[in-house]
Amino acid sequence: MPGFEVFGEEEKKEIHEVLETGVLFRYEFPEQRQGIYKVRTFEERFAQYCGAKYGQAVTSGTAALKVGLAALGVGAGDEVITQGFTFVATWEAIFDCGAVPVFAEIDDTLNMNPADLEKKITPKTRAIIPVHMMGAPARIEEIVAIADKHGIPVLEDTAQAAGARINGRHLGTFGKCGTFSFDAVKTMTTGEGGMIITDDEELWRTMSEYQDHGHDHVQNPGGRGGEGRSFIGFNYRMMELQGAIGLAQLGKLDDMIAAQKKNKAALQEAVLQIRGVTFRNIVDAKGDSATFLAFFLPNAEKAKKVNEVLKENGAGAVYFADNSWHYYPKWEHLLGNKTLAKNGWPFKDQDGRRRVIYDPEALPASAAILDRCLVYQVPIKLGNERLAQITAALEKAAAV
Repeated sequence: MPGFEVFGEEEKKEIHEVLETGVLFRYEFPEQRQGIYKVRTFEERFAQYCGAKYGQAVTSGTAALKVGLAALGVGAGDEVITQGFTFVATWEAIFDCGAVPVFAEIDDTLNMNPADLEKKITPKTRAIIPVHMMGAPARIEEIVAIADKHGIPVLEDTAQAAGARINGRHLGTFGKCGTFSFDAVKTMTTGEGGMIITDDEELWRTMSEYQDHGHDHVQNPGGRGGEGRSFIGFNYRMMELQGAIGLAQLGKLDDMIAAQKKNKAALQEAVLQIRGVTFRNIVDAKGDSATFLAFFLPNAEKAKKVNEVLKENGAGAVYFADNSWHYYPKWEHLLGNKTLAKNGWPFKDQDGRRRVIYDPEALPASAAILDRCLVYQVPIKLGNERLAQITAALEKAAAV
């Protein structure tokens, strides 16, 4: 990753077709656009690729989460369980619906721990969002079984795992719906953009309307502006240029994943030089999208020392225990109740009472895992020179 590594003539061709029509808006202008509907075609092909019946494109992976939650009926006073190792967008979307994020522990998959999930379910739980972090699957079948037992819908946050599978079945198709991100650093990218897939026609239709101000999209003689509206919505529409890039990138996705798998294997072989190293538990190694290589050292002290040597030799790894974008104890704006709302929302109710308090020590099992974890992002293109540099750095780190 990311997909911009393989931008080429395919993307240019798709974009050129849009520019030739002059229509950037995904709806209307049938005469001018000459039958070219890039976003609609992207939705159809992405859903088909994943083995889902319906796809709804939106402006970002964050928007996909918000649209999915809204369509599931999540609102004020509800609780939504997710995990404490994820990008901030997951819980931002929960708050934006008026609900309260509840954080579960992760396990050695670096994804939601099903056992801790079940402990966190309450009568207020209205949705569960497991996150397939860093391109590899959560224990999604166990999670869905628990959710089904309690009658709670699962929204799979598949932002980082497009093309990943379990036993041939695409991630994002196990729950009620699955969301994807196509931002600038994803394996397939549209610069910004996202997608929601589902087999539920009613849910898809609700999402389609919500992301376009609630317009019902029924053909009408008055054209745009003559639609009916069953509920209020918002604007999360993807534009045609993004859809065009998405079509080209989707056509390359399997090849990109194959390249990442090859490069991940080479990096993993190099990491094996370090004594005592172990690797992330991948639920289905064959279905891994191979966007990241995560490995564990025996303890936090060893992990930090190894990474210092790697940094000194130009091959530093990501130490997520210090990462402020993806790790619960480092979310200072969440822990500090920082908001632009003068009344303190979403941390306070209108009467000024606290709605929620987040303890930075609340996820000790996750901390014990991430404190000793190092991660390499796996590129689509990995030159021999760069691989040799990383290998040499790991050889020096092995002496620590």
